Amino acid sequence: MEIKRKPNWLKTRLPGAGQFRNVKKILRKYKLHTVCEEARCPNIGECWGSGTATFMILGNVCTRHCKFCATLTGNPHGIVDEEEPERVAKAVLELGLNYVVLTSVTRDDLEDQGAHIYSETVKQIKRLNPQIYVEVLTPDFYADPELIEIVISSGVDVFAHNVETTKRLTKMVRDRRFSYEKSLETLRIAKKLNPHIITKSGFMVGLGETADEIIETMQDIKDAGCEIITIGQYLRPTRRHLPVERYVTPEEFNYYKEVGLKMGFRFVASGPLVRSSYRASEAAFLLDKTGK
Repeated sequence: MEIKRKPNWLKTRLPGAGQFRNVKKILRKYKLHTVCEEARCPNIGECWGSGTATFMILGNVCTRHCKFCATLTGNPHGIVDEEEPERVAKAVLELGLNYVVLTSVTRDDLEDQGAHIYSETVKQIKRLNPQIYVEVLTPDFYADPELIEIVISSGVDVFAHNVETTKRLTKMVRDRRFSYEKSLETLRIAKKLNPHIITKSGFMVGLGETADEIIETMQDIKDAGCEIITIGQYLRPTRRHLPVERYVTPEEFNYYKEVGLKMGFRFVASGPLVRSSYRASEAAFLLDKTGK
């Protein structure tokens, strides 16, 4: 049974401060989606208030149905907005960002899973500002090297794909078309295609995993070649989604951070409100453009 009262460490300030309204205005102007809104991220007030956002490309309807995610699911019927990359680039320029995160729904209805839109968006952003850092948080692309290569060759700085949960819980938490090993293989392929690119992954806790399983998942991600890892608390979006089994304490998150650093990760973001894109630029700027 889910604990009804969230602990104090999960409280966040209401959105509306700082640049929040300006970010929202620009996103609406260019008709863009953000994972901040679609996934009901608890950090939207902080991130938008500081003038940053994670852009969600390829629409807002996902072809997969994971039991933890609030994003709409259905059939996008192959519809692709070919003008979206240019609009994203213009919004990035208008927002004055120096670090951009691109993510998307999964698009099984497309032959290339949306890889070319990822690539074109990165290229358009870099065209307007060659100095900007771009991170992509992608679907698994079915671990297809050709599709991953399309994204890698775009000039992206950080390639991220999340395993989302431990191996044992994958079938319960994620859509049946995902697999734990396929996600790890996607990361391995990205690193093999470009050994100098920064690779990153993350997962949620509080779904019934054990401490040993958390550490095992961390080691699997490290063995896949990742330099950056994120670990955060699962928060139930609605009553239709999986319940929270446990709220992991800040002390436990700190422990996993220490474990990750000892494993050799270059950066570990581990905390109750950590999400894959949360303060992403703080991680990337610890590394140079080659990740060395």
